[in-house]
Amino acid sequence: MFNSLSDRLSATFKNLRTRGKLSEADIDETLREIRRALLDADVAVAVVREFIAAVRERALGAEVSQAINPAQQVIKIVGDELVEILGGQPRNLAIAKNPPTVIMLAGLQGAGKTTLAGKLAHALKGQGHTPLLVAADLQRPNAVQQLQVMGERAGGAVFAPHPGNTSGADYEDTSGPASAAEAAANEALKAGQALNAAIAAAGKRPFWQRSEDPAVTAARQAAEAAQARAYDAAAQAANWAVAAGNPIEVSEQGVQYALDKHHSIVIVDTAGRTGVDAAMMQQAADIRAAINPDDVLFVIDAMIGQDAVSTAQAFLAGVDFTGVVLSKLDGDARGGAALSVAKITGRPIMFASTGEKITDFEVFHPDRMASRILDMGDILTLIEQAEQAFDADEAAKMAAKVTSGEGFTLADFLSQMQQVKKMGSMKKMLAMMPGMGQMKDAIDAFDDREVDRIEAIINSMTPAERDNPKLINGSRRARIARGSGTTTTAVNQLLDRFAGAQKMMRQMSRGGGMPSVPGMPNLPGMPGMAGPGKRGGKQAPKQKKGKSGNPAKRAQQEREAMARALGGPTAGGGPAGSAFGLGAAQEPSEEDLKNLQLPKGLAGLLG
Repeated sequence: MFNSLSDRLSATFKNLRTRGKLSEADIDETLREIRRALLDADVAVAVVREFIAAVRERALGAEVSQAINPAQQVIKIVGDELVEILGGQPRNLAIAKNPPTVIMLAGLQGAGKTTLAGKLAHALKGQGHTPLLVAADLQRPNAVQQLQVMGERAGGAVFAPHPGNTSGADYEDTSGPASAAEAAANEALKAGQALNAAIAAAGKRPFWQRSEDPAVTAARQAAEAAQARAYDAAAQAANWAVAAGNPIEVSEQGVQYALDKHHSIVIVDTAGRTGVDAAMMQQAADIRAAINPDDVLFVIDAMIGQDAVSTAQAFLAGVDFTGVVLSKLDGDARGGAALSVAKITGRPIMFASTGEKITDFEVFHPDRMASRILDMGDILTLIEQAEQAFDADEAAKMAAKVTSGEGFTLADFLSQMQQVKKMGSMKKMLAMMPGMGQMKDAIDAFDDREVDRIEAIINSMTPAERDNPKLINGSRRARIARGSGTTTTAVNQLLDRFAGAQKMMRQMSRGGGMPSVPGMPNLPGMPGMAGPGKRGGKQAPKQKKGKSGNPAKRAQQEREAMARALGGPTAGGGPAGSAFGLGAAQEPSEEDLKNLQLPKGLAGLLG
């Protein structure tokens, strides 16, 4: 979501790094570009003004003028102020001392409250809680049924005593059917009065005696039709009241049910509207007063732009929420809502929904989000995902095989690939690595389905073939290709690259170099990330260079080494291979392995 903002800021800082000493004019020019980038990203004007003022005050002070590297110090200041805008420190849920902990969800219709309820229940169940989902949205068509599906996926219980709105009609408030019945009754009364007037004008006998007067006949028919409509409207209003139920009573009954059944968490899904109105706010306020929740989470669509501020302020005044949840954070909108809501409302952003899967849910860390925006990666989140996906004992065994360079087979690689898939999309993982913003084209070109193709090829082999790929001759390769639905060329490329990977592991075991990361194998490329190929004639021979003493140049060398190792485009635009993809095989040089330094935290955890 923050790609556009990240690109703008990266370009601004790139120009800043070329200057050894910063003048006031340089700082003003940088702040001007940052202001434009934030406004283009739909950040609220008031927030931008406060942010720029804070950065300017610190940038013109002794903090920058006395720094050894002024440009890096300005970048650090921008990062610190971004963290402040996003809420400072992360806040956890307020867990009640005496269960159950009650969490109420509020927000506009379509913001993703029901989906978020299932994701939150799934995450809390993984922490050892026993969540209960309460279906208090009784007006949106099939909202109760959707919550039941989400509860089944999350593995949590659902309290839904009423089916809600299954008719397809979506009244803006529960008084809609009653209002329709009242209007129909008034229409019937007027029709009866018109009939009496027609009889009086005709000078006929009372209306219960038959009359052949056309005016009286027409008036009688109109009165009968109006009376029938009034009866139907009254019946519909009664049926609606019985079928829909009372969301306040449902919420209270849900909390009592959780107490009786010993559920530790209650998540109440409330109704929303397509826009802010008094009826919605009153219903949400009544539910809050009835159940007294420990936390009220305001779910907001991160793609709604500048309207996020006014919507958040309206809900803050009406419901007084305690935390914010950003949904649809994986969208392609500019994302200004995330940079505005926390600062404007004074309420922290607690969670973020980053995809459609029930596992695409994470705790919101302001410092990590600021790091992503500044293209510095998010290694801590990557480590946490790895901790959940990898088995520690299995990782240790794989680490021993990789570091020794012996015994690592295709079966081992398949096992590691399957564990990597548990972490989610490979694109998302690569995007969390520092400096990957400069490899955006290669990451976008990455096809996650390549992992599935590799898995199909390996699964089409016999156990003996996985342990000893040298057994695979021409006929076996043809059989594997037919079984996996691929081509013999794809099988040959996989085997060639695996042989190259084993060779690289043996070299690493003898001479050190790049640390091993089980589950994210140090292979000469990634599937589906073949390089752009040659751009002209013959490639000039590479000259070995030592590590630069200049921090900026050294960082560039490390990014280029990462690009060559992953098979993506490098600064020189030379060819790059893919370890298990479709590009030409190319092993990273020893110089690449020396320049490529993975973060110690990740290497220590996984290797």
